Amino acid sequence: MGLINTLDKNRMPQHLAIIMDGNGRWAKKQGMLRVFGHENGAKSVRVTVEACARLGIANLTLYAFSTENWNRPQPEVKTLMKLLVSSLKKEIKTLQENDIRLNCIGNIGMLPKTAQAQLQEVIDKTKSNTRMTLTLALSYGSREEILQAIRAIADKVKNNIISIDDVGESIINQHLYTHNLPDVDLLIRTSGEHRVSNFLLWQIAYAELYFTDILWPDFREEDLYKAIADYQKRERRFGKTSEQIK
Repeated sequence: MGLINTLDKNRMPQHLAIIMDGNGRWAKKQGMLRVFGHENGAKSVRVTVEACARLGIANLTLYAFSTENWNRPQPEVKTLMKLLVSSLKKEIKTLQENDIRLNCIGNIGMLPKTAQAQLQEVIDKTKSNTRMTLTLALSYGSREEILQAIRAIADKVKNNIISIDDVGESIINQHLYTHNLPDVDLLIRTSGEHRVSNFLLWQIAYAELYFTDILWPDFREEDLYKAIADYQKRERRFGKTSEQIK
């Protein structure tokens, strides 16, 4: 019996987030340039997105490009931006066939105009899809996200739009990039690194964390199933005792 058949369809994470790490190291192992790893990583994205849709996962967020990634060598950054545009063009058919809506979070204004335009086109064409929301974190940094939320809230308090007494988790959530998404249930990071790298710091407060040594271009359905099987074995208490949960 395949691993997928052992999964409890009623206990799927409703929001799965993935730090897709290891493209460069994968390419180096092949004796190739880093861009070769990014190109093959795009295949893992397609496989993972389609698998999540089949499993009934409502929200999938992928860490595609961080604010810190702008500091990489410019030829690599330019190649990544071109790959983003070409991938979006290629994958719009897959998104439509699987009833997947594309969403995007981050400082999108920093992306090249061609990338912004292609993103918006796919977002517009898939906005009526309801099976799953695929969110790409692009030019994204969680500290920057939280900072802009604080500034926006402070401005509203200053101008008497909201009271300081009204500021709580709900108000903060409303001012984050992810205001239309639930908190993360499961965070997966590939490549053997054990850190969250400024990704969804507020949203993963009670997420289950899963780390695997597999480099992202090698990540396939079975690896996703292993992560979810591990997640389903865990007891999610949210500060309560085991007895209270039972």
